[in-house]
Amino acid sequence: MALETSLEQPAPVRTIANALSGWIDRLGAVWVEGQVTQVTRRPTMQTVFMTLRDSAADISVSVTCPRHVYDALNPPLVEGASVVVHAKPNYYVNRGQISLAAREIRMVGLGELLARLERRRQILAAEGLFAPELKRRLPFLPRRVGLVTAANSAAERDVLENARRRWPAVTFEVVHATMQGTRSAAEVIAAVQKLDAHPEVDVIVVARGGGSVEDLLPFSDEGLVRAVHAIHTPLVSAIGHEPDQPLLDLVADVRASTPTDAAKRVVPDFAEERAGVDAARDRLRRSVTHVVGREQQLLDQLRSRPAMADPRTMLDARLDEVSMLRDRARRQLSHRLDRAADEIDHQRARARALSPLATLRRGYAVVQDATGQVLTSVAAAPEGTVLQVRVADGRVHVVSTGTERTGTERTDSPDQPDPNQTEPNKSKDA
Repeated sequence: MALETSLEQPAPVRTIANALSGWIDRLGAVWVEGQVTQVTRRPTMQTVFMTLRDSAADISVSVTCPRHVYDALNPPLVEGASVVVHAKPNYYVNRGQISLAAREIRMVGLGELLARLERRRQILAAEGLFAPELKRRLPFLPRRVGLVTAANSAAERDVLENARRRWPAVTFEVVHATMQGTRSAAEVIAAVQKLDAHPEVDVIVVARGGGSVEDLLPFSDEGLVRAVHAIHTPLVSAIGHEPDQPLLDLVADVRASTPTDAAKRVVPDFAEERAGVDAARDRLRRSVTHVVGREQQLLDQLRSRPAMADPRTMLDARLDEVSMLRDRARRQLSHRLDRAADEIDHQRARARALSPLATLRRGYAVVQDATGQVLTSVAAAPEGTVLQVRVADGRVHVVSTGTERTGTERTDSPDQPDPNQTEPNKSKDA
């Protein structure tokens, strides 16, 4: 219902604001298409604020979205995405602003395409096709480089020229394939499999220049991703420019930002490697020179020592020491021999003093009967007894012609010796 107002009876602001709120509220929920130009998401708030702009005119409107609706989007909503929003218009009376309360958000156009690619990426990632541990290292100097690219393309020239500029002896095995359109994915798969079967190809490069998301769509083909995952040769992906990232970049062993960067990654720089070899040779030469100089200095120090300057010095000192030890040994041995000789003479004199021969030499004799018993009494040598007289230089055989006792005392026993006898028995020769 229209408000009746006049110059004399104007309506207050609150009346107009409430009327606008009622009219807009009766509009109901609508589907709105536009481009997201601004997203404000605060962690502590359950509402996300966005600005939706018309793609053809310079007109924009504020949009509020519950946080759970915003978080459910896959892939996440970013600024610049084209969307279709199911929302109900609201008029905030206190601020006099109109906004759309979003109930559902869907990607359209490029946004829908990116959403499908994101879902495909998540599925393949869950299968482990993009795992970092599956990435293979590129060979330092490949025997032959396989190149998959469009015929007579700028990407082909960039890879070949930059690689040969870095390493002139590099050789390529080039397989041309369509890099855009519906046949592109199948031809790239066939080219990659052909190079993987080549016995001399050590690394494969898939190169293409920049383009739109639709132009690079074949390099996010699921069949191509699985084919690259199945090959045994390391693969370098050089698709588009730095911001572009098709799924081939994720499954490849190395991602190059441009075809020129791919050429730098597959072969080393000859000048840099030669400079490195020269630097290593110089370091080795300096190290060897240092070691030789140090050893020469050590030899000079050894040669300057007195023992090395005149080796006979040590021999003379040792010779004097040996002579001194020899003289000492001789003196010790002579001293011990003299003491031993004196001891022998002493023991010999003692033995001679105790020997019966010494007594015999003084004129004494030992009388024995025929059995060898020593006579100690005249009773044991009656007349006619054969006796032996032992003197210092032999024996005298005699026969007793009689006996004579000395002294006045006699014993009853003929065998009892005469205690007063001081001279040996005198006998007569037979």
